[in-house]
Amino acid sequence: MAKRLDLRLVPVVLVTWSVALAGGFISAAWSAALAVALIVMGAAFLVLGRRRGPSGVRARTIFATLALACVLGAAVAVHCGITAGMRESGPLAPAIEDRDGVVIHLLITGSPASAPTPGHSGENRWMVAARLIDFTSRASVVRGSADIIVTGGSGWEDVRAGQSVRTTGTLKPVREGQSEAALLSASSDPVVTGSGFDVRQTSADVRKRFVSAADWLPSDPAGLLPGMVTGDTSSLPESLETAMRTTGMTHLTAVSGANCSLILGGFVLLARCFRLVRPAAGVFAACGLLSFVMMVGPDPSVLRAAVMGAVGLAAVTGGRRGRSLTFLCLATAILLLLDPGMAANVGFVLSVLATLGIVLLATRIASWIPAWVPRWLAAGIAVPLSAQLLCGPVIVALQPQFTPYALIANVVAGPFVAPVTILGTIAVPLAAASSWLAAAPVAVAGACAAAVAGVARLFAGLPGSALPWAEGPVGIVAMVLSSLVTLLAVWMALHPAGVVRYVMALHGSVVGLLERGAWRRHGRLEPCKETSGRNQLWLLPKTPGPRASRRTPSAGGTRHRPPSS
Repeated sequence: MAKRLDLRLVPVVLVTWSVALAGGFISAAWSAALAVALIVMGAAFLVLGRRRGPSGVRARTIFATLALACVLGAAVAVHCGITAGMRESGPLAPAIEDRDGVVIHLLITGSPASAPTPGHSGENRWMVAARLIDFTSRASVVRGSADIIVTGGSGWEDVRAGQSVRTTGTLKPVREGQSEAALLSASSDPVVTGSGFDVRQTSADVRKRFVSAADWLPSDPAGLLPGMVTGDTSSLPESLETAMRTTGMTHLTAVSGANCSLILGGFVLLARCFRLVRPAAGVFAACGLLSFVMMVGPDPSVLRAAVMGAVGLAAVTGGRRGRSLTFLCLATAILLLLDPGMAANVGFVLSVLATLGIVLLATRIASWIPAWVPRWLAAGIAVPLSAQLLCGPVIVALQPQFTPYALIANVVAGPFVAPVTILGTIAVPLAAASSWLAAAPVAVAGACAAAVAGVARLFAGLPGSALPWAEGPVGIVAMVLSSLVTLLAVWMALHPAGVVRYVMALHGSVVGLLERGAWRRHGRLEPCKETSGRNQLWLLPKTPGPRASRRTPSAGGTRHRPPSS
C-alpha cells in the first residue's frame, strides 16, 4: 500500500513564505502589526482546538498546525521588521537619503562575485557582502552594524572574508525585497586595515589551491572541475558556460543539493562498510557533510544546498515520501526563519522546487521503469526528470526559452557527475597540502569533467537546442501544462497495458453515461412498433387493418386449385 503524504506542515511553509515575501516590501510598523495579528490568530486557533474535546482529534491537529504556522509567521514578521527598521532609521539612513560621499570602514563577510553588468567604462564590476563598522559623513563619524553590498572595480576582486577594509563611495538604497540595509557604490579600491581569522578566508584559500592543482588539465575540465566541486567558476570558459546554460546543466557548476546528496551518500556507504549502527552512521555522515560545507565555504547558498541535498537523499533512498515531505517543509520554514530574504531568492525557489519534485515524483517515476533496467539508471532518469518538471515554469519565467535536450543531456552526463564530485572532494584537501598528492584524483575527475563538458557542447550544437518560448503568465501556464503532459506521456510509454485498461474503462464509462441518458432519443434508430416479415429487426412498420394471406407459388408456374365442394 502506498504511503500517504503527510501534509500537516504544508500550511506552515505557505504562511512563513508568504510573510517573508511580504516583509521585504513593507515598513517596520506594518511588519509589527502583521506579527501581532498572527499571534492573535494563533491564540484563537489554540482556543478553538481545545474546545473540540478528546473526540475531535483530527480537528485539534488541524488547529494546532495552523497555530504553529501563525507563530512561525509572526517570528518571520519580527525578523523582517528589524531589517526594515535598520533600513528606515538605522545609522545608514541619513547618508542614503542625502546621497553624499562617505569614507566607510567595513568587515568583508563574503567572497567576491562578478557583477551582472559592467561599469560605465566597460570594465568588470565586482560585488561582495560586508558588514558596517563605522563611516564618516560630513565630518562626523557614525558607528553601527548593518549588512551592506559593495560594488566596485577590479580592486575588489582580491578581497577575502575576514578582512577589514576602508574605502570611499556613495550609499544607495537597495531594491525592495532585499534584506541588506544599503548598497555601497565604491569609488576607490579597498585599503586593507586588518585581517582576522575567518573560516571563509580559509575556504577561499583552499579553493584557490584546488584551482591551481587543476590548471594543467585542458581548458574545459580545468575550468569545469573546480566549478563542479567547490563552485568556483572563475576559470570556466565562456563558450562552455553558454553551452551548459543552453542544455540546462548550469546547476552542475555550483555547489547544489546534488553535490551534497552525493557527498552525504558517500559517507553513509562508508559508514555501512564499517558496520556502524544507524544512529552512528547518521552522525558520521552529518559530520562529513559539515566538513564539506566548511571546506567549500559556509555561504548561505551552500548551507541551503546541504539541507536540501539531505532531504533529497532521504527521499530517494528511504522511499518514505510522507516523512521526506515533512522534513522538506520543516527545513524550508527554518531557513526562512533564519533569513527571510531567501523567499525572493531565485536559487532558493529552484532548490525547494527541485527537492519537492524529487520527494513527490522521483520514487514513483523510478517504480514505473521496467525491472530489467538497473536501479542506478532508473534513479538517474527519474531524479532529473522530476526536478525538471517542477523547475521548468520558474526557469521559463526567468529566461523565456525551451531547452528540449535538457533532460537527455543531464541523463547522459549523470554517470560522470558522481566521480567528479567524490574524487574532486578527495582531491581538495590533498591539493591544500601539495598539488602532487592530488594529481591522481584530479586526473580521473578531470577526465570525467571533460566528458560532462563534451556532453554539454554536443547537445548545445544540435539543431533546436534553444527554442523561443512565450513570456509572462502565458509562458508559465504553458510550461505547467507541458510538464503535466510530459508526466502523462512518460506514464503511458511505460505502462502500455495500463493505457489499454484505462481506455477500455473510459469507453465503458462513456457508454454507460450515454445509456443513462437514453430518454433523449433524438436521432436514435430503433424499432418502435410491431415489425413485419421474418426479420424481427426490420424497421418497416406493420400495415394497419387485416392482413391478406400470402402463399408461395410452387415451382413450374401458377396452378389453379379446383374449388372445393
